[in-house]
Amino acid sequence: MKILITAILVFGSMIFYQNFPDGNMILQKVDDNMSSETNITESQMIIHGKRGSRTVISKGYTQGHNKSFTEYLAPDRDKGTKMLKLEDRLWIFSPSTDRTIQLSGHMLRQSVMGSDLSYEDMMEDRKLSEMYDVKVVGEETIDLRKSWVLELNAKVEDVSYVKRKLWVDQVRYVPLKEELFAKSGQLLKKTVMSDITKISNRWYPKKINFKDMLKDGKGTDFVVTLFSLM
Repeated sequence: MKILITAILVFGSMIFYQNFPDGNMILQKVDDNMSSETNITESQMIIHGKRGSRTVISKGYTQGHNKSFTEYLAPDRDKGTKMLKLEDRLWIFSPSTDRTIQLSGHMLRQSVMGSDLSYEDMMEDRKLSEMYDVKVVGEETIDLRKSWVLELNAKVEDVSYVKRKLWVDQVRYVPLKEELFAKSGQLLKKTVMSDITKISNRWYPKKINFKDMLKDGKGTDFVVTLFSLM
C-alpha cells in the first residue's frame, strides 16, 4: 500500500510539471523582447534617497552586446559625464576632473551615482539564454497578469548574479519581477517592471524599479523616455 501511494504521488508530480511549457522557449521569447542589436535610449534615473529624490537624465547608444556609450545630460553636477563600454571593459570620463578612468574588478560593483544600480548592472546586456540554465517552477499572478515563475542558474562564470528568479507574463513574454541572488543564496536585489509598451513588435517595460536589498530606501526608478531601434 505504501509503495502504491508513493507511486501515485510521483506520477502526479510528473503530470503537474509536464503542464508547464519549456523554460528555454520562454527565456528565448524574453530575450527577443528585451534584447536588440542596436538602439538609442533616452532615460531618467530617479534615485530615492533618505533626503529626497533626484533625477539623472542620460542618452545611451548600444551596438550589439559588446559596445555601448552613455552621456549624462542633467543635472548640472553630472552633465557631461560619459561612459564607454567595450566588451568587459568600462571607461568613465568626468568633466569636473577632466580625467578618464577605467573601472574593473570589484570597482564595477560600486553604485552608479548613488543609485541602486551598480556598474555591473549597467554593463550586463547579454541574452539571458546565453548565461543561464532555466527551469519553470510555478505560475503566479502579478498585477492581474498570469506569469510563469522561472528559476535561472548560471552556466557561465562571468555573471554578476549566479541565480535569478524571474516572473514572466504568460501572454507578452516580458519580465514583470525579478530577484537576484549571490552565490551564497543571499538576495541582493529586486526589480519590478511596469508601463509595459509595445515597441516595433516587441513588448518592453518602460519603467523598472531597482532595489538594492542591502540598502534602505525605495530604490531607484529607471524610466525610458525614448527607445528607438536602428
